[in-house]
Amino acid sequence: MNTIFLNIINSKAKDEKLLAVLIDPDKMSPTNVSCFIAKVNQSVATHIFVGGSEVRENATEVLVIEIKKHTNLPVVIFPGDVTQITQKADAILFLSLLSGRNPDYLIGKHVEAVSKLKNSNLEVIPTGYILIQNGKKTSVQRVSKTEPIKREDITQIVHTAKAGELLGKKLIYLEAGSGATHAIDTNIIEKVAEQINIPLIVGGGIRNKATMNAIYKAGADLIVIGNAFEEDETFFNELKKKSD
Repeated sequence: MNTIFLNIINSKAKDEKLLAVLIDPDKMSPTNVSCFIAKVNQSVATHIFVGGSEVRENATEVLVIEIKKHTNLPVVIFPGDVTQITQKADAILFLSLLSGRNPDYLIGKHVEAVSKLKNSNLEVIPTGYILIQNGKKTSVQRVSKTEPIKREDITQIVHTAKAGELLGKKLIYLEAGSGATHAIDTNIIEKVAEQINIPLIVGGGIRNKATMNAIYKAGADLIVIGNAFEEDETFFNELKKKSD
């Protein structure tokens, strides 16, 4: 148990950077999975995240089953709601929306999820999720009815991340939001990475390898990319594994 989390911890200790491809069940048809996952398998991706802010019931499970047919990469649920939980995945990020103050997304949804998780084989990874302002309203804001932390308020972002660690979260996830106009500033990532001792995930608005490298250098341990691959699958060409 806890294999996926331990692998992330071990990678952080060895300064091995990780990459998760985020797949939204409402944007990926099961009929397109084999072709898409073939490109994922040829890339440097280390994880597949599945989820979205608003997903049709049962769509997540159908997609996960299909993904598992085509890859040995760990499949991790990145849930927008308890309806997205499926036992067919390997793990779930048990997200607390620390940037907001809506009790449903701090503890309420988690209580609802217990009946699905208490006898589950899913690896549950407590994760502090922090939404940072990126210039447009995101689906996370709309669904959770919360506001992101302003990107200028670096102290608040850092303190929120540290509070998440002190509360016992195993991962901190800095998010610019789906379809973000730009990635999170590297100075924010640097400040957070300096203050926390747990792995740092960064996602949103990352559309090229140069941005990825800058974010890794700033201190991210795992990067999540979703929309960029959906909009331009040729991005995978920049991320192919090096041949032996």
